[in-house]
Amino acid sequence: MSIGIKEQSNQKMQSEFIIAPRIIISAAHGRSGKTTVSIGLSAALAKKGLNVQPFKKGPDYIDPSWLTAAAGNYCRNLDLFMMGQGGVRNTFLTGSRSADISIIEGNKGLYDSIDIEGENSTANIARILNCPVILVIDSARMTRSIAALVNGYKNFEPDINIAGVILNNVSGSRHEAKLRAALERYCQIEVLGCLPRSSQLNIPERHLGLIPQKEDSELIPAIENISKIVETNVNIDRIIEIAKGAASLPSPSASLKPPVSKSDVKIGVPLDRAFSFYYLENFNALRDAGAEIVFFDTINDKNLPDVDGLYIGGGFPEMFMNEIEANASLRRDIHNAIENGMPVYAECGGLMYLSRSISWNGEVKKMVGVLPCDIEMTKKVQAHGYTILKNADEEELRGHEFHYSRVRNLGDVKFLYKVIRGKGIDGKNDGIIYKNVIASYAHLHAIGSPQWAEEFVELIRETKREKQSYRVAV
Repeated sequence: MSIGIKEQSNQKMQSEFIIAPRIIISAAHGRSGKTTVSIGLSAALAKKGLNVQPFKKGPDYIDPSWLTAAAGNYCRNLDLFMMGQGGVRNTFLTGSRSADISIIEGNKGLYDSIDIEGENSTANIARILNCPVILVIDSARMTRSIAALVNGYKNFEPDINIAGVILNNVSGSRHEAKLRAALERYCQIEVLGCLPRSSQLNIPERHLGLIPQKEDSELIPAIENISKIVETNVNIDRIIEIAKGAASLPSPSASLKPPVSKSDVKIGVPLDRAFSFYYLENFNALRDAGAEIVFFDTINDKNLPDVDGLYIGGGFPEMFMNEIEANASLRRDIHNAIENGMPVYAECGGLMYLSRSISWNGEVKKMVGVLPCDIEMTKKVQAHGYTILKNADEEELRGHEFHYSRVRNLGDVKFLYKVIRGKGIDGKNDGIIYKNVIASYAHLHAIGSPQWAEEFVELIRETKREKQSYRVAV
């Protein structure tokens, strides 16, 4: 095996070109307020009755959960490293096909990239999608200098259309007047809004970043507060005009392979407070390969549903390790099914869940216990960034990793992947193989690793033919 909510499949659109009103929300640097602006703008546009399609640049699960809640449509990711230009273009066009407006939230600064050429930058996505950019500027402790900053961004890559700026952290009317005067005199750029310094614009954080939408009942009120401030202080109608002014784009290319017409295998997917890190395209790829997705809850469901395989994504199992340990019947069902040959693909949090235990803050809690290892949580991040993996067939798979845990007491195991870029489990290897289980720290995206879904579903299909049931106690 070379393993590299709304159902949507990749289909060729009827027209040769499509009109896709769109903007990118970017910034001079990270933590400038672009996430806050993107959330507030998406919610404000949705309240006006528009069908808003959000996107997030880069590998990210948490910002998209907020954008999904704000817009009312599932946020999609756009990442040039994992998906390539064609994958980014097709994902955007397919996702935007019925939208009145698409909001793309960038990451880091507009021109930041993993390479000096800027191939992976938000600016390059703007170039590929011919998309106007709205630049969010953290204006705290700035007056006239803001003109030098904005001119630098306008002139650095002149083909990037910076259509306007939104000023964040404005301390009052005098501060706003000075900022506007400097931009008007030196930059000839449109100021689309000025957001005041306000605690209501702060977004709750957790040890891995922003907390997932599924976990906190306070998020909906937080989104409502943010949207009200954006509505009051940002020229929403002008932003709509800018988005509508974006040039039409060619229709996405047709899928090389049509989806399987009928589902013949069932894949169980935990989707709950502990596990929520999934890409929509991964679900779509599994469905296109002939799988039915069956969601379950690792905290509240006492038994494993009737499924033929498991796909266990990432999340925060350490935050709910007491509840996971307490649900002994589900852990036992999963343990027995795996020992009896059930195929499983687990990534990051899924790897942690299948281990013997998780230790954190002086506590040790039991997990499923099929992998010969324990997980230790750390205060320092252990790996963060893009990964390149190679399997035994020398096929390259691109993904990403971000975790504050490390594998301890690892027994004698085989690995599926060699780590070309990234850390994986031990700096050299990733993808623990146990029976029909693959468990790794890497998060894969189906667009960048198209063989993943087909090969995983085929493994499940072959195993299902050989076994009548996985529910045999061991």
